[in-house]
Amino acid sequence: MAGYPAGEPYERGLLDVGDGHRVSWTVSGNPAGKPVVVVHGGPGGRATPHWRSYLDPARYRVVQFDQRGCGLSTPSASEDVVDLSANTTAHLVADVEQLREHLGVQRWMVLGASWGSTLGLAYAQVHPQRVSEVVLFAVATTTRREIEWITRDMGRVFPREWEAFRDAVPAAEREGNLPAAYSRLLRSPDPEVRQRAAAAWCAWEDVHVSLAPGHRPDPRYADPAFRLAFARLVTHYWAHDGFLADLLPDGSLLAGAHRLAGVPAVLVHGRLDVSSPLDTAWQLHRAWPGSRLVVLEGDGHGGAGFTEHVVAATDRFARTPG
Repeated sequence: MAGYPAGEPYERGLLDVGDGHRVSWTVSGNPAGKPVVVVHGGPGGRATPHWRSYLDPARYRVVQFDQRGCGLSTPSASEDVVDLSANTTAHLVADVEQLREHLGVQRWMVLGASWGSTLGLAYAQVHPQRVSEVVLFAVATTTRREIEWITRDMGRVFPREWEAFRDAVPAAEREGNLPAAYSRLLRSPDPEVRQRAAAAWCAWEDVHVSLAPGHRPDPRYADPAFRLAFARLVTHYWAHDGFLADLLPDGSLLAGAHRLAGVPAVLVHGRLDVSSPLDTAWQLHRAWPGSRLVVLEGDGHGGAGFTEHVVAATDRFARTPG
């Protein structure tokens, strides 16, 4: 299933969210349709037209935004001198809520994947009264265990590539917090140090995403500016366990799943996803009354099977009141 045509936005802007940040946003689809906010991955990805293919433009009012520091939001994390102190999950959750108020939305559906599932869940748990339904795929909750799995344990699956990833940081830091070590290198005053670290980080990102046949490298990593912004943001967040403990009333997204008992949800996950193993989605589903888990046998952290099942979920929720 190819999904829906990705129509052009009819409204766009830059929202001043404070701390010197302006968040880029667009609205597409039906102005009178059911509101949905799309939460992109990363941290450090960006909103793209492909996300709109999961949503019927005749029935949804589709809101997309670039998170702080990436995409068309300003300032960019790729800038030579960038301060990330006001770039945490609490800030991003507040940005989503400020965008909702700016657009006059009462409640909306949340659609997210990968890091977007973490941020979407965090928003939903902090503001459950503002969420009508949730659709997540390639589910991640950004726990310390998940971060250690990606940055250390996956070395058992890709030992040669992981050694290159580990050895890109100084020897004294190789047994510690690897995202923190990379984050320090990515803040170096030496541009060559920054770019080497960004290239090494993104090379590992391309390796660990999937065991699914036909997986191809992400072309975005060929862009040095994107590579630097992405690596800076993801290492900043992962070095601090996603900044989740102080934000969430229950300390973690899994512990707080009970707060979403009245919110219908569909979780779509690939069994071959070695970046975010299936047990994360399974545990979230078990803790979330009213959620439905769809397991795709032949897909990884993405794949051809996702579109059909994500579209089926959004089509079903389009028929229910917002």
